[in-house]
Amino acid sequence: MEQEVTRHGRTLRVLVFGADRPGVTASLFAVIEEHGSGGSDIEVSDVEQIVLRGRLVLGVLLTAPPAWDDTELRIALHRWGAEWKLGVEVKEGVGDNQPRGVGRSRVTVLGSPLSPSAMGRMARALADAGGNIDRIVRLAKYPVTAIELDVSGVDPLELRRRLAPEAAACGADVAVQRAGLARRAKHLVVMDVDSTLIQDEVIELLAEHAGCLDEVARVTAEAMRGEMDFAASLRARVALLEGLPEEVFAKVRGQVRYTPGARTLVRTLKRLGYQVAIVSGGFTQITDLLAADLELDYAAANTLEVVDGRLTGKVVGPIVDRPGKAAALRRFASAAGVPLSETVAIGDGANDLDMLAAAGLGVAFNAKPVVREQADTAVNVPFLDTILFLLGIPGEEIAELTEAGQVKAPQ
Repeated sequence: MEQEVTRHGRTLRVLVFGADRPGVTASLFAVIEEHGSGGSDIEVSDVEQIVLRGRLVLGVLLTAPPAWDDTELRIALHRWGAEWKLGVEVKEGVGDNQPRGVGRSRVTVLGSPLSPSAMGRMARALADAGGNIDRIVRLAKYPVTAIELDVSGVDPLELRRRLAPEAAACGADVAVQRAGLARRAKHLVVMDVDSTLIQDEVIELLAEHAGCLDEVARVTAEAMRGEMDFAASLRARVALLEGLPEEVFAKVRGQVRYTPGARTLVRTLKRLGYQVAIVSGGFTQITDLLAADLELDYAAANTLEVVDGRLTGKVVGPIVDRPGKAAALRRFASAAGVPLSETVAIGDGANDLDMLAAAGLGVAFNAKPVVREQADTAVNVPFLDTILFLLGIPGEEIAELTEAGQVKAPQ
């Protein structure tokens, strides 16, 4: 229950627990109204309720004048509990919940499956950092289990530093974000394309048609690990594509496979009012088709030069490399009227690092080790729509949109 300054200073906490059924909450407040001096002397300061596998825990915090006699209400509440076969605990105190120190965070833990040891390690690390768990809810059970914790008492950056290695050690993913309206206000999501939005590396698909796949794949891997300058590697790989007919673009587009959950992620975000963009070290001849298919708001990529119907082995214009991706993020944010602090960037390779650092939330998606180490958070499950859980969007709401036909099922 959130901290609140009470007017009367005296509180009565009513805790109800037992088998859930319709009408419990309404009946409880009817008893409080009838036996709480006609409802004129006491006020409802807070209410919290959870149901877990049919078991109810319901808490009500009442404030009252110092001289108020609560005997009648206590007797009535216990009688009501016996009638409903529910446990009732009534405890008197002064004031509402007290602040637990600086720092309020939202911690999202993802697992497929989520093990007891993972939750235990998260909780221990959190406590060792001086934090307190104020609230826990489940956001989703499919395609991953997603648990969200409200935490107070420790700075979010320190909490992230403590939790990240614990999550990695037990095979879970964890995201720590500063609590507040800013988390709900991230209205621009920018994604890398190859191995993020799609499962493939487009240049490797092109290289397969050119008969130079092994050489191109080797250079691509070096660039993604940060072992080779991206611009130099791109020019070297593109040179190997010289002579391919431009009809190859249609063939490659037919080969491209969206990452599972990609359509669900994009269409859910769009339905909720987000703007969505892609930025790629790949090629506009493919990314423009993807952007049109998904109805994206912005897109940026490199352009392969084509003369007389064939690739020349060159790139036209400035190369979209690591700094170029960050510049595109800033450009998209400016066009969308969204502060950088309210943006999300998603990527997997070393050339995404500047973009991830510039965004309000940088997510390493099934990323290379160097990217996981530097990003705000890492997601290591093969479902792109799990990003929605990091934004606090529950699985039930995503399913409702899907069932209503607003969002297609994951592809």
